[in-house]
Amino acid sequence: MSENDCLRSELKSRCGRPGPGRDLAITRCNYGNGRRRQFNNFKTQNPGRRANTPTTLTAFQMEPSQAAGAAVPVQITVLRGRNLKGTKGESCLTFIRAEFNGVVLGDSQKLEASADQGVEYNFPCSFECAEGSNTLDDLAHKPVVLTLYETLPKEKKQKDEKTLVLGQAIVGLLPLLQGQNTFSITAPLQAAPGSPGDGGVLEGSDKPSLDVAICVPEALLSEAQLADSNLLKVAVEAAYSVPEAWATTGPPFNYVAAMQVPLTAEREQLLAFSGGALKPGGEREPVPRPKKWPVGPSLTPGAQYIPGALIEGQPIEGENGELTGLEDRDFRVEAESIQKRVIWDTERCCFLEGGALGRLAKRIADCRFWPVEIMRAQVNTGKAVKAGKDRGGEDDAQLSFHGVAYVDMAPLLYPGVKRIRGAYQILPFYEADLLAKTKRQGSVLRDSLRQTGASGKVRVPSSLGSPHLKGAPSKILKDDKGAKEASKKASAERVAQKPQVSDSVAEVDVGVPLNTEGQMYAEARTYIVIEIALDRPLVPKRLPEELAKRVAELIPPRPPLPRRPAGAERAVRDFHGQVANVTGLLLDQYHELFGAATARGELPLDVCAQEERKTRLLGELNYSGKYFAFKEQMKHSVVRIVREKMLRTEAFAEPEELQAFLSQLYIFLVDEMHVSLNKSQSKDVQDTEPQPYLDSAQLRHFAREAQMNEDFQLAAQYYQEMAQRALAQELLCPDGGPSSCYHLALARLHLQRAEYDQAEGSLKTALQDSFENPDAWALSGHVHYLTGGLDAARQCYERTLDFTKDASEMHPVYLRLGNIYLQEQQFGKAKLTYLRACKKSPSCLSWLGLGTACYRLGELTEAEDALTEANTLNNANPEVWGYLSLVCLQTGRRLEAEQAYKYAVKLNLQKGTLLQEIHQLQQRVGFGNPSF
Repeated sequence: MSENDCLRSELKSRCGRPGPGRDLAITRCNYGNGRRRQFNNFKTQNPGRRANTPTTLTAFQMEPSQAAGAAVPVQITVLRGRNLKGTKGESCLTFIRAEFNGVVLGDSQKLEASADQGVEYNFPCSFECAEGSNTLDDLAHKPVVLTLYETLPKEKKQKDEKTLVLGQAIVGLLPLLQGQNTFSITAPLQAAPGSPGDGGVLEGSDKPSLDVAICVPEALLSEAQLADSNLLKVAVEAAYSVPEAWATTGPPFNYVAAMQVPLTAEREQLLAFSGGALKPGGEREPVPRPKKWPVGPSLTPGAQYIPGALIEGQPIEGENGELTGLEDRDFRVEAESIQKRVIWDTERCCFLEGGALGRLAKRIADCRFWPVEIMRAQVNTGKAVKAGKDRGGEDDAQLSFHGVAYVDMAPLLYPGVKRIRGAYQILPFYEADLLAKTKRQGSVLRDSLRQTGASGKVRVPSSLGSPHLKGAPSKILKDDKGAKEASKKASAERVAQKPQVSDSVAEVDVGVPLNTEGQMYAEARTYIVIEIALDRPLVPKRLPEELAKRVAELIPPRPPLPRRPAGAERAVRDFHGQVANVTGLLLDQYHELFGAATARGELPLDVCAQEERKTRLLGELNYSGKYFAFKEQMKHSVVRIVREKMLRTEAFAEPEELQAFLSQLYIFLVDEMHVSLNKSQSKDVQDTEPQPYLDSAQLRHFAREAQMNEDFQLAAQYYQEMAQRALAQELLCPDGGPSSCYHLALARLHLQRAEYDQAEGSLKTALQDSFENPDAWALSGHVHYLTGGLDAARQCYERTLDFTKDASEMHPVYLRLGNIYLQEQQFGKAKLTYLRACKKSPSCLSWLGLGTACYRLGELTEAEDALTEANTLNNANPEVWGYLSLVCLQTGRRLEAEQAYKYAVKLNLQKGTLLQEIHQLQQRVGFGNPSF
């Protein structure tokens, strides 16, 4: 059994899995100086009742139906220590002190530790997780700190014992927020400066460590709460190309970065990153390097790092922020290797409940830019910064080097995206700019300084805390009207706040505060590198679907085409048709002569009467000239039988040979006449005309597709065929669909009228109301596509495909995105896009696009299958014939290549580049063009 398995087994035996009728026992917890801590007894029957017990055991029991917000005890048990060494040998007297959130939870017993055998501490302690203190957000970013002390032997005349810190172990509590109620960990012990382990490099099993078990009576979050919540991690890495005025010598300064994020559906919280260290340039920062806990100074340097959290290297072109262009590369390389920089390397993890998560997404949808403020404050000066004079009715606290970076958070609304990282330029802080760019008012750093008495420090007691700003939500403008009114006021302030420089001398109003220190950021091109990550994406992404590996698998099975008669068979069938036609005309003439008598029953049926009627009918036919007309009508079909059935095309040399042939022909014609008469008069014989391949839904689909591509003639043909078929079946299906919201309907109307600016405005309004609507993104892609913005159209189409829900009209999205990929020569992506189109809404154009992509990839068999299917659906598309000609030229099929090329030319192929490619390939292979 492995070490981790042993820990899990021991954890289960100690903590168990609480449930109805079971108690979870907590064993003794000792303080220093022999004091013992007693825990409260929580009972399921009366959760509000508390009872103190004099014993060393305390029990609690909780059910899943407990009221929200009730305190939940979190138990930490230090099981044992391994490879512990003291100052004066292998054996030492040690104890452990546990802390969480700046509060000491207790001390263990003093036990003798041996490096060979270890020590069994079995030290339990706990704290209560509640809404007011030790919240879920505290568990997300504050670890349990376990400090190992050595008790030194008393010397002569020494009254009190002396202790020495040997090291610290850090235990994060994130698993409790990810659905676990028990977990165990072997936490490495980070040596304290001056301790026996300081400076030594130990690996594997020789490294000092503590076995720790964490448990709660039940999961802190139900399955529903776990599904609705999320973890937001903000990492501030470094600021590069800092102002030249910042010197590495002289009095120390504290560099602070701060931003606001939602805490709940109604409240915001401030994330303040202090402790930034100014470092000289000369070399690049190593990657990967560990991220730090957002806590105050630790007793051991190694304990400040978050286990498993690393800052990874990333190419500049793969970042989400600013300064990613080719013209910025040299500047970035120089700034990150030669110039001074401020290093934080700190990550703050925030727990976001469902309401906070919705607020985060709504805030990003309302305004994509989020401000990150930066300042510098002197360390340990003991002097409070004087408050500024009253300006505009406010008491401003002075901020040194007050700057702001605007982080574009919009990529987090892209389906499946859960991380952004990039470099963001730091600009001088002006409230007018802040309002115009982010729809926010006021500085969060200035508000925090006011709350702490304008001492020049952001209040971060034991960790880089999150003081809740109760007034913050009121400073976020939620409607356009408020933003417009505030912007009018801010426009006047902007002119006053920013220095205005004339051609000769700077003309500055001395009565207006100028951010001269902040201006140094812009002059030095200072930027800050920030990473923001979520445990799960805000907008889920569609799971990858299985697409057929071969094009042939997507082609639906069809019955074989009926064999069309040719040659002799066609001649005989033509004769049958003429016989049937003449027979019908003879019956009409007969009814004209004798129909009335037949109806009255006056027609005699004897043989003489029949001969008399026959003579009268023949006489009428000869007199009217119809007999001659009937012979001329049938002459052509008889001639075809002679030539194609009898294979006689030359004159007869002998009369006897002619007479024999005429006898043979007469017998054949009489026999075939009887076959035709029997067929025409039989009710059992059914016509076997082939059924059309396209149903009404496909015709409507193709008509819309042709209309979208502005091929109105083809669209009219499809609509006409559809109407004819519908009339024949006495079925007319009105074209309709589910209604959409007002702005989307208005955007569609503008799009139909080619009013692209108005359509784009309506779509922007629609996206503010619902940024997860795939129809809005699809229509935005169409607007960009039709106005020539192919890059923006591609981004909109890709986002549409990434949503878990389809847009109402996906076919044009597939076709246009595939066409963009073809133009960008991304043939692999084009093939996958057209495959999805052929799978969900096959048409001639979707198969043509797939065939084109396969041809460009050199997959000639796949290309031919796709192009053949496109030709089956529409054999009048010249581009299909053009690519079929290319395939046949590549595979050496002369006759088929020439035939396909003739059809392409006959159907007036307009694509000049395709024609030129065909001609070049014909010249190279030496065939395929009839003019050769």
